[in-house]
Amino acid sequence: MSKRRDPNAELDLFIPLLHDVALKDQRETMERPFFSLQKRKRLKPIEYKSPDGEVWVKVEAMPAYGMATIWDADIIIWAASALNRLKAQGVNDLPRTLKTTTYDLLRAIKRDTGGKSYAELQAALQRLETTSIRTSLRAPTRRQEAQFGWLDGWTLEIDPETGQPRGMTLTLSNWVYEGITGERSLLTMHQDYFLLTGGLERALYRIARKHAGVQPEGWVCRIEVLHNKTGSDSPPKEFNRMLRKVVERNQMPEYDISFTKTQDGSPAVFIISRLAQLDDQVGGELALLNAQDPDIALSAPKKTGKRA
Repeated sequence: MSKRRDPNAELDLFIPLLHDVALKDQRETMERPFFSLQKRKRLKPIEYKSPDGEVWVKVEAMPAYGMATIWDADIIIWAASALNRLKAQGVNDLPRTLKTTTYDLLRAIKRDTGGKSYAELQAALQRLETTSIRTSLRAPTRRQEAQFGWLDGWTLEIDPETGQPRGMTLTLSNWVYEGITGERSLLTMHQDYFLLTGGLERALYRIARKHAGVQPEGWVCRIEVLHNKTGSDSPPKEFNRMLRKVVERNQMPEYDISFTKTQDGSPAVFIISRLAQLDDQVGGELALLNAQDPDIALSAPKKTGKRA
């Protein structure tokens, strides 16, 4: 009888860069607040409940380390992207423990590889392991909930001569692993996401990618709801000020963001894919050409819908 491969066995994933690998993130965490948006230590819990009351999330930090940040989440995105690549290559027993080098990981998530970055990486791993999350997500009934951390553990191999980390392993928690390896559980992200410097801007991109997608009509969200979705602990006035700066810059990858109002007059943001706008523009120009000369009979390429 053949022996079944251990799904938790370590696998070498030496990935210098992810430019040739589709960047992936978990759908269900993109639209909800699971991470701190600030680099300073956050100890105040995140407590979120969806507008319909069906989904709730509570994130708590260990005082010694603080809450995992949205920059720490880059490590989880790297893991999701690496596992997705293996899945696409036909690997059946995807590992829960991944092995790489600190240098390769830092380069993959577009970080500097100086000495300070290695210390920051270790601090990020500590926060990802010690941050505690409770949620009703994936619960078949409201009476069930899950509690987990992002990582179950990690190791760093230290060079005895330089004192710098070399090889490393990280073990995803079961909840995270199942979320990454599930069917249609991931969304493609733009490679420039790692270059976004603002925590709020990063959160807005993740929310936009989940809700706006490439819908030609875009997506409107009340600012009050958006504040709740980001998990920002800033008071409304400060949140509005930070949001205004993001809107004025309008530099999110893939998406344009602007202020608008809902039908009842509530302040809101409007987010739309630049690709969707381009498709509409091309379609309009072709329609005009066809009207001017029906014999041409040009048509716009069919839209492929949301990316997955």
